[in-house]
Amino acid sequence: MAGEVTTPLLPCADIDEIDEFYAMLGFERTYRQLRPNPYVVLRREDLHLHFFGMAGFDPEQSYGTCLVQVPDVGALFEAFAAGMRAVHGKLLVAGVPRMTRPRPRKNMGGVTGFSVVDPGGNWIRIVPLAETPAQAATTKLGKALENAVVQGDSRGDVGQAVKTLTASLDRERASASAADVAAAEDYLAELRERSS
Repeated sequence: MAGEVTTPLLPCADIDEIDEFYAMLGFERTYRQLRPNPYVVLRREDLHLHFFGMAGFDPEQSYGTCLVQVPDVGALFEAFAAGMRAVHGKLLVAGVPRMTRPRPRKNMGGVTGFSVVDPGGNWIRIVPLAETPAQAATTKLGKALENAVVQGDSRGDVGQAVKTLTASLDRERASASAADVAAAEDYLAELRERSS
């Protein structure tokens, strides 16, 4: 059978907070109910997300996640970033909510993607619709950066990402290319901002 559609139902503590956050990213509310259970449906073009409210829900303990495949990762990131900057004056890269910048994901075969962690602690992972083969890093510092991105952006373990990348930068800085050093330092600065 063809034409199936899967829509994630993600938990949150407050459907109105979720609604406000996603409105900032260009979503519109298409449905909202409070009884018998809090529920909100949000849409941005063909992207549909459904959320249900849970009393006492702790976003820091959330395991909610979904994969969103889009035709243009960069364009969607820029649209989301513009909405965030319009409301907050900056890109939110630390805490909950936050958004990571597009980077190649080693744990996804090198495909470039980014993640949005919403106020419910749900990880919305954005990747290209068509899987395009990517070049794996060949340098030690490049490989360390790939590993740090898995730790920091995919697993949310900022401390381990900092540790991995700092150790490699200390060892490889003198022999690494300027591009590798710049990419590693850029990501390390973002990680440190997240942990402050």
